[in-house]
Amino acid sequence: MPGTLLASPPLHDPRKEKLQERTREAKVRYLMAFDAGSSRREKEPEWLQARRASAISHFEQNGFPTVRDENWKYTDVTAAANLISEPQFGLNVPAVEDIKSEDVEAFFLDHKNSIRIVFLNGKLAPHLSTLEHLPQGLTLLGLQEAITSGEEVLQQHLGRHASPEDNGFIALNTALFEDGAFIQVEKDAKIEPALHLLFVNTAPLTAAKVRNLVFLGAGADATVVESYASITDDAYLTNIVTEIVAEAGANLDHYKEQVESTNAFHIATTQIHASDHATVQSHTFTFGGRLSRHDANAIMDGEFTEVTLNGLYLASGSQVMDNHTVMDHAKPNCKSFEEYVGVLDDKAVGVFNGKIFVRPDAQKTDAIQNNRALLLSRGAEVNTKPQLEIFADDVKCTHGATIGELDDEALFYLRSRGIAKSAARDMLIYAFAHAVLDNVTIPTLRDQLEQQLMQRLRH
Repeated sequence: MPGTLLASPPLHDPRKEKLQERTREAKVRYLMAFDAGSSRREKEPEWLQARRASAISHFEQNGFPTVRDENWKYTDVTAAANLISEPQFGLNVPAVEDIKSEDVEAFFLDHKNSIRIVFLNGKLAPHLSTLEHLPQGLTLLGLQEAITSGEEVLQQHLGRHASPEDNGFIALNTALFEDGAFIQVEKDAKIEPALHLLFVNTAPLTAAKVRNLVFLGAGADATVVESYASITDDAYLTNIVTEIVAEAGANLDHYKEQVESTNAFHIATTQIHASDHATVQSHTFTFGGRLSRHDANAIMDGEFTEVTLNGLYLASGSQVMDNHTVMDHAKPNCKSFEEYVGVLDDKAVGVFNGKIFVRPDAQKTDAIQNNRALLLSRGAEVNTKPQLEIFADDVKCTHGATIGELDDEALFYLRSRGIAKSAARDMLIYAFAHAVLDNVTIPTLRDQLEQQLMQRLRH
């Protein structure tokens, strides 16, 4: 009939169907892994058993996120989900004791002026950690030890802020996490040395499920650095959830550094809960991973709270780097700041989705969000989506998104001063990225990040 459009039948795609089948198999294997750990979980407190059971129920019902989900439309996690389907999964993992200090010391933040807790393939490595003679007012433990010792803060907060309902990776982490770091800073305690949480992968085809809880009591002050690295170039999965709780008047400087293998999959959630007059600054630096997804969410659940979420990511080759942020203004008179900067080369893909959510009672909100991306090749791609959802009328909320290339005039100016083209290019990229690096207040961490930046520029 003239003018009638007939829908074409769907094309048969054997490769896609095979991946879908493997994803279903992976889901079954994770459910089997949960069942296999039932005897171990019987030793855990009832409240934790209940939260694990609820989480695996959500995973069984919803599975892994797909590109059909709005928040994952640009990031296909099929390969990450399928990693557990490999027949050699989890074999030939070296014992924790077999990894020596010299194997991982390149990732140490500071030998003298930091407190370090180290995990290898998601398991605590006491011989690489510095947990003796902790400052007064600080508790720093492996999460399993904290659970065994009956830390009350765990029952109040572990699994209460990052919801298994949000996505399958949070659900899996909640159901299956084996270890992680537990930090408690008591009321009004000021901890001067940086607390360094170092997670190193040492073996291929492993899946480290890491859970961290950082709790600052009222008026407490601390600096926490999470570092994720590897001494293998093979594929593996790191699935992390970090919950941060800042009570009234607390102050936290938080850094997350990801320098893993470029064949690795890194799926992470950072969930921040800040009370009255609390200040939380969280800075994320992403350099590694075949696929890296980071959800950074903050709820300002008290008046006069300030939260900063900054990020820098460098992607090349066929890397995919996806950053999703949510600033949830739940109470009046709060401020939030965001600055995310990306540099993409070759056929790399970047994603930034930033939401500012202002609830009806959150009058006098002041929120600023900026997202800038620099494309160094025609094959690179970035998808950016700033969002404002405002249900109050006395607010100041702004957002901006800029995507561009290197400035030809600036490049010409530098070359006219006798600077080689490659050096001039690196100088401009370095200046573009340095806006986020300037926020790093730990000299040794800044040096490490600058080295990572320069190494990738030389490539």
